[in-house]
Amino acid sequence: MEERQSNKAGGVGGVVLLFLVGFVGALVVGWWVFPQLLFSQKTQPIGFSHKVHAEQGLDCESCHTFSKTGQFIGLPSTASCAECHPDETGGATDAEKEIDKFVTQYAKPGIEVPWLVYQYQPDNVFFSHAAHRGFECTTCHPDVANMDSPPPYHENRLSGYSKQTMKMWECERCHASMGTSNACYVCHK
Repeated sequence: MEERQSNKAGGVGGVVLLFLVGFVGALVVGWWVFPQLLFSQKTQPIGFSHKVHAEQGLDCESCHTFSKTGQFIGLPSTASCAECHPDETGGATDAEKEIDKFVTQYAKPGIEVPWLVYQYQPDNVFFSHAAHRGFECTTCHPDVANMDSPPPYHENRLSGYSKQTMKMWECERCHASMGTSNACYVCHK
């Protein structure tokens, strides 16, 4: 009789242990392994320092401009960057090496820098920067003006979009707090 109870207690303990091992394994796979498989990490082609440029007095719209129609242009062209950085520096600091890399690989051959855009929205999303002009850029974008190097870019291997792309719930939350419509047609055309 005592032997039976001992086996029964050992069986329950084994099931609990097996459950805990499985539970911890599922947590590790869900929180670490799956994201590693889903996202690839990339780096920007140039180690661009927004901080250095902000310290020079440039604001966001100095490089990220609007056209006369109000359409957001997005990224600066190689030609516009080359207006300030036309020649190699020949310097030895990391910043000077990045400038030299920009000049030799992009400016002189006239090739656009293939920047990785953190905030590209899916094709079914219509986002107007002109409609959001009253907000600080950091309301929706990371505060890169205080970053000396670009953050890592995490690309979703399935969708091709950045992990940092603004999510629909973030737009909805802001619209709700402002009393702006969250109707589908407001953002989806």
